[in-house]
Amino acid sequence: MERTDLSEPDAAPESGKGTGDGRDRGRGTGTRAGAGPAGVGGRTSPPPSFAFTADDEEKRRGVRRMKLTATGLLLLVTLIFVLATWAKNSGIDGWPGYVAAAAEAGMVGALADWFAVTALFKHPLGIPIPHTAIIPTKKDQLGTSLGSFVGENFLSGDVVRTRLRALQLGARLGAWLAEPAHADRVTAELSTALRGALTVLRDSDVQAVVGEAITRRAEAAEIAPGIGKTLDKVVADGAHHRAVDLICTRAQHWLIEHGDSVMDAVQGGAPGWTPRFVDRKVGERVYKELLRFVTEMRDSPSHPARGALDRFLADFAADLQADTETRARVERMKSDLLARSEVQDIIASAWSSVRAMIISAADDERSELRLRARTSLMSFGARLATDGRMQQKLEGWVEETVVYVVTTYRAEITSLISDTVAGWDAEHTSRKIEAHIGRDLQFIRINGTVVGALAGLVIYTVAHALGA
Repeated sequence: MERTDLSEPDAAPESGKGTGDGRDRGRGTGTRAGAGPAGVGGRTSPPPSFAFTADDEEKRRGVRRMKLTATGLLLLVTLIFVLATWAKNSGIDGWPGYVAAAAEAGMVGALADWFAVTALFKHPLGIPIPHTAIIPTKKDQLGTSLGSFVGENFLSGDVVRTRLRALQLGARLGAWLAEPAHADRVTAELSTALRGALTVLRDSDVQAVVGEAITRRAEAAEIAPGIGKTLDKVVADGAHHRAVDLICTRAQHWLIEHGDSVMDAVQGGAPGWTPRFVDRKVGERVYKELLRFVTEMRDSPSHPARGALDRFLADFAADLQADTETRARVERMKSDLLARSEVQDIIASAWSSVRAMIISAADDERSELRLRARTSLMSFGARLATDGRMQQKLEGWVEETVVYVVTTYRAEITSLISDTVAGWDAEHTSRKIEAHIGRDLQFIRINGTVVGALAGLVIYTVAHALGA
């Protein structure tokens, strides 16, 4: 008997020893081509997420201690059997027979349960007995069965709906968001996500898209009727009068400050044959008339020039809405303006300004953007916590979304389980599983020894009583 037969059934046999024929060894690897990086000798290294940790090693030490306990109990009943049999053969009647029967049955129970436990992880005594080394040889099938079990019992529409309804997501989410600290946390996370998204985007790509979208939208929409309606309303409401007042005021101030320049311009345009003093008088007269005209237009709301301007604007507004030629001219001007490189540069650079503004607001905890977002979240949470209809609407949307995802992609989700298990190394998987459940399995061996001994004692007692 090998040293590890009873006390160390988890010890992995060396390559080519105690693994049976080549067929068993091939099944026992439990790996697929490309399942992971090849290690020494072509063996597949376990994925990092399934690595053997210090906690696993501590559990393995616990398994070893329990194995020694179970094996020690087997050796104890064996010794008892030997001594009781010796006593019985020595002519001692009575108790040796009962003790020997109990010890013999205990040995049988211990060996049977040792075989059952060992068969889960390896071939007992290295002999390729059918239906042993179940985990290494059936690892892929177990992974597939586990995936199917999860899909049928956890990823069904009814199960998901029942679970989501029991959670009462609407009321919980509303109460959670209504808390200022939670609203601050969500706002900070949203700001981080927004900043990250804006950082990832390339300015040139976004600028091209924004520029094209604005240009295409502007070219597709006819602006003349809209401008005409707006101008018509402005004239009807008299909203343009302030602009006229401002223009007249500025014009008066300019004439007062630049009177000499106006008179020089008039004199310079006079014929060469006119006397110089006549040119000066004409220049002064023209300047005074211009100043008087602008001053009267500024001070008199009923000035004829104002009325003429109102009529001109009203007629132009009507032409913008109804006159085909005027509308066509405006559209041509719009197209020419959009085609200018300066306008395209302004449109493209708008994204950079908007991006910088958003990032700055997202970084500043006291910015209007974050304060408004925080207030909106808290308001939404308070309403959601008390409004039953809103809760039902949100929960229904979440329920339908989750059920759709689960039922539509159930095969992909369950394949994650089966494919992951298939990618694990068989020996490593066996050691990992045994480290987690092996200690409890050793109690099976202990219980088998005790229960076997008791059963043997009862059977021997009944048989002895009937025989008597």
